[in-house]
Amino acid sequence: MKNIIAINASPRVNWNTSQLVKQVAQGAEEQGAHVKIVDLYKLEKFTGCISCFGCKTKEHVGVCVCKDGLYSVLQDINNADGLVIGTPNYLGDISAGCRALYERLIFQSLTYKKEFQSYNKNKIPVLFIMTSNASKEFYPAIGYDKMLEDYRQSLSAFVGPTKVFVADDTLQVNDYDKYNWTMFDSQSKILRNKTVFPEQLKQAFELGKQMVKNPWQE
Repeated sequence: MKNIIAINASPRVNWNTSQLVKQVAQGAEEQGAHVKIVDLYKLEKFTGCISCFGCKTKEHVGVCVCKDGLYSVLQDINNADGLVIGTPNYLGDISAGCRALYERLIFQSLTYKKEFQSYNKNKIPVLFIMTSNASKEFYPAIGYDKMLEDYRQSLSAFVGPTKVFVADDTLQVNDYDKYNWTMFDSQSKILRNKTVFPEQLKQAFELGKQMVKNPWQE
């Protein structure tokens, strides 16, 4: 049985990012995988990389030794057959919690050697999900395409073949009347959530199935 770690790196449990991660998990489970879902913001206190360089010592080469809320999550990822990371787009980047995970996940495998780049010999498929309020049509102009490609390349190099899935133009809140947000067409947002987002959830489900049955390659 394949073991998949699925991480919701949004502080909003059961909202857009979380729903997509859960659909991927269900798709993987349908193919017989065991999936562990982690809500990152429910963990005990954790930080990004603290530059202790413990992962570069002979005793712990390639393994993060910082024992905080992320320690067991990183251990699980190191022993997994697949990884799902879902994050909202906050100010043009991943969430702060996701950034902490990303730093620790990547840096533990970075060798600082000319001969080879990564200590990680267990390359696994990675699905990197991003949700954003902005529409995809604006991505090239505001740098989101480049940002996503940079993360895809890093994750592919140090964790395994990475596919990016974006759910754009998402619903922020159920009741827009509470807020004076003049740049959004609330009715269009609500309609899109009812018509487009369900299709994106279906796509996420199918990607979960693919991760187990026919995982993507580089």
